[in-house]
Amino acid sequence: MTVRIDASDHGGSFSAYVAEPEGTPRGAIVVIQEIFGVNPGIRRKCDEWAAKGYLALAPDLFWRLQQGIELDPDIPEQFQEALGWMNRFDQNKGIEDIESTIRAARAKLGGHGKVGVVGYCLGGRLAFMTATRTDTNATVGYYGVGIDNLLGEKHAIAHPVLLHIAGADHFVSPEVQAKMHAGLDDHPKVTLYDYPGENHGFAAEMGNRRSEAAAQLADERTAAFFAEQIG
Repeated sequence: MTVRIDASDHGGSFSAYVAEPEGTPRGAIVVIQEIFGVNPGIRRKCDEWAAKGYLALAPDLFWRLQQGIELDPDIPEQFQEALGWMNRFDQNKGIEDIESTIRAARAKLGGHGKVGVVGYCLGGRLAFMTATRTDTNATVGYYGVGIDNLLGEKHAIAHPVLLHIAGADHFVSPEVQAKMHAGLDDHPKVTLYDYPGENHGFAAEMGNRRSEAAAQLADERTAAFFAEQIG
């Protein structure tokens, strides 16, 4: 199902896909989209978390540009369209909307439960920003782009963070990966996992980018992390 969430800047409201577990939720997981919008792959991520007992929400972060964008990364024209949306996207506003979604999740939990955040691609970068700028209880980023430019914010990380790094990521060079390790390996709240030979998008739920063994390993690590940190 979808719900509407009011933007904190009073600029309107946005939709979020919601998957609810059977019984009382263990906590909540906010799933942050790739550049392709809240598409079937992102909705399936939410459904998987609900099957594990979590309340899961995926906000439509591109709503200020156009509501309801859903693109297929395996169709070249749609991939190019997604890059165009990303270049116009205001990431700071995106963090505000993620924070509003975290608040909405807490409200649905009755104000007491913990909320984790997991993001992919652009969402992996936004996940890191969420860890430094909001009160999320735990954060996971998959193949986040440009995190080397955000290392000046690492002092603000108060809760555990897990980052999955694709070793052969064509958007994240070996030099950038080295900077991430140099900047974060000694941070007491941050864990980095490398996946040698894997490309960007390897943990996509469906499509040509998925690399089954690496996706399963990363997702198992994420599930164990959230089980420990969220409930």
